[in-house]
Amino acid sequence: MRNNVCKTCRRLGVKLFLKGEKCFSAKCPMVRKPYPPGPKKKRRARSLSEYGKELREKQKLRNWYNLSERQFKNYVRGVLDSKAKIGNAAELLIKKLESRLDNTIFRLGFAPSRVMARQLISHGHFMVNKRAINISSYLVKKGDIISLKQSSSKKGVFQNISAILKKQTPPSWLQLDAEKMEGKVIGEPSFGEASPPAEISSIFEYYSR
Repeated sequence: MRNNVCKTCRRLGVKLFLKGEKCFSAKCPMVRKPYPPGPKKKRRARSLSEYGKELREKQKLRNWYNLSERQFKNYVRGVLDSKAKIGNAAELLIKKLESRLDNTIFRLGFAPSRVMARQLISHGHFMVNKRAINISSYLVKKGDIISLKQSSSKKGVFQNISAILKKQTPPSWLQLDAEKMEGKVIGEPSFGEASPPAEISSIFEYYSR
């Protein structure tokens, strides 16, 4: 994981929860240093152009879901090419991003951040419908059952997972069974419940240029 992810939050002026538990503690740089990184003389907020505002909103959502520029652009382009109306387009984009396996693992509480969720998936710790999946971009759908491999539950990284899951409250489209260490997709992600930290219409404007 990059060492400068906290600077990303400070630069964009919003907490993106990229470091899991640290983001909820008093040690979070956004709490200790709630201003952009860099020399003091450069910290004064500058007025952004329309393009600058659109770029900032794009960066917020891209980093929120821990995606590369190419990955994020493909999601947005796919929605724009579907010719959905702006309102529906925002819903569709968030639905796709929330349905990614790495986000689902994070929402269920198996990982403290999307960054960690991606690493755990790539190491083959999770199954979807009893089939091993190591692709973070895999899109889950209603009826899918996501579970932690029995052999993986003994790994050090999952040492306290049972206690963590018992305290977890997943979104309404997911059902969590802490005892079985598995989750089930019982609905579809909603824009309101996802609470994205960016203005989606500005993102569409950015990629429509």
